[in-house]
Amino acid sequence: MLDSIQIGKVAPNFISIGIYKNRLGKIRLSDYHGKKYVILLFYPANFTSISSTELIKLNDRISEFRKLSTQILAISVDSPFSHIHYLFLNRSQGGLGQLNYPLISDLNQTIATKYRLLTGDGFALPGAFIIDKEGIIQYYSVNNLLCGRSINELLRILQSIQYVKENPGQVCQVDWKIGDKILYSHPLKSKIYFKTLYSNKKN
Repeated sequence: MLDSIQIGKVAPNFISIGIYKNRLGKIRLSDYHGKKYVILLFYPANFTSISSTELIKLNDRISEFRKLSTQILAISVDSPFSHIHYLFLNRSQGGLGQLNYPLISDLNQTIATKYRLLTGDGFALPGAFIIDKEGIIQYYSVNNLLCGRSINELLRILQSIQYVKENPGQVCQVDWKIGDKILYSHPLKSKIYFKTLYSNKKN
């Protein structure tokens, strides 16, 4: 199972308990196959300061991900009851308030282990995985425990993945964003892009 964590490979399936809109229920990764993209966002533990900033900011921008037919699933090694406490506590007190996406419990650490994120101390490294509608891993990143992630960059990467899947033969260049000039994967066609970009500039 560990060998399956690769770009272009099927994401390891899991079933666990999650909490969403004050309700506990089972969540399967495979339930989203054929329906939505999924972003799996692992964070070390509830009430860790960086994690709170990430989860709240992600919630503030949830509509942008929904427009891209993408489901956010946040996962930590905490129990469902710890998740409930984290959600019910006001943000001014270090909690999350209500979120518009599920928090998933990985109390037995099996999901973090499958995704190669479990630390020797029993936490999950901050990992983010973008999984397409076919259940294939298209992107992942892992941060250290002290540096917060960029929601802007996660959204940009998601948009670029969807763009190239919908536009065969095109690729997304450095710092690409929607509306930028087109770059092609074919080396001859790509000359048009470079000629336009650099023809009036000195090397």
